[in-house]
Amino acid sequence: MAVIEVAHLRRTYGETVAVADVSFTVQEGEIFGIIGPNGAGKTTTVECLLGLRRRDAGLVSVLGLDPATDHDRITTLVGAQLQEAALPDKLSVREALELHAAFHARPIELGELVDRLGLRPVLRTRFARLSGGQRQRLSIALALVGRPRIAMLDELTTGLDPAARRETWRLVRELRDTGVTVLLVTHSMEEAERLCDRLVVIDAGRVTASGSPAQITASVAPDQTMRFVPSRPVEPADLVDLPGVRTAGRNGPEVVVSGTDGVVQSVIAELIRRDILAQRLRVEQAGLDDAFVALTSRTTAPLERKPA
Repeated sequence: MAVIEVAHLRRTYGETVAVADVSFTVQEGEIFGIIGPNGAGKTTTVECLLGLRRRDAGLVSVLGLDPATDHDRITTLVGAQLQEAALPDKLSVREALELHAAFHARPIELGELVDRLGLRPVLRTRFARLSGGQRQRLSIALALVGRPRIAMLDELTTGLDPAARRETWRLVRELRDTGVTVLLVTHSMEEAERLCDRLVVIDAGRVTASGSPAQITASVAPDQTMRFVPSRPVEPADLVDLPGVRTAGRNGPEVVVSGTDGVVQSVIAELIRRDILAQRLRVEQAGLDDAFVALTSRTTAPLERKPA
């Protein structure tokens, strides 16, 4: 069941079109990602979903509600962690957590969040004295404290050290396992690959690709590349006609072969037939980073201007 539906969303700021035409659906219980370069329209899209920005055109539904008219109801069902959230300077971490917990009928046990997000040492620290990473952890905790049906997380792990980042990823997976749907906006391709069931790539206010991380990667850069040093001489030309091979050549002593998913098995079988060992074998495959660069480099123009 789709818990978020977006169709032809458009949002402008004066003459600048921040979101030109964005459409996607999010299924209940999945981790759905939005990735794209700075200024692509990701945060504006999320703000429209939360009812913090009014859309200029298109349809948006969150749990069957329209954020433009049902904002108050949505805030009880959706937890949000935004990029630039702020609290009163004199409010302590404990006070912020207890205050937000009081807004919900069935808040999560605070000790669990505090320990998992590493906030216990700063419970009595005022917001103004928190580091950037500590503020980020607190923001995540506040988004999750009300046991939301949907958690919208914008730049989830910015400012966190590697250990805290991995612990936060684990918390998000466990959150999904309890039935919570997660909408994740991120610049981290590693984070998107590790966490997201499906995602969309937004560039210049438009969706340029959608699917699982593996599907998006394969659609842009499906080839594998294998590099090896043969134990006996072999001519790359002898490998070009093998099934799955697209190119074959040399890089110094290495033979470099690229092709489809079956290229490695095909080349290894031929080497075995010739009684040749593939020494120092390495197999490389494009990742979401490569797909992201390919997809977003196609749109180099600035955000469009609103038609006169």
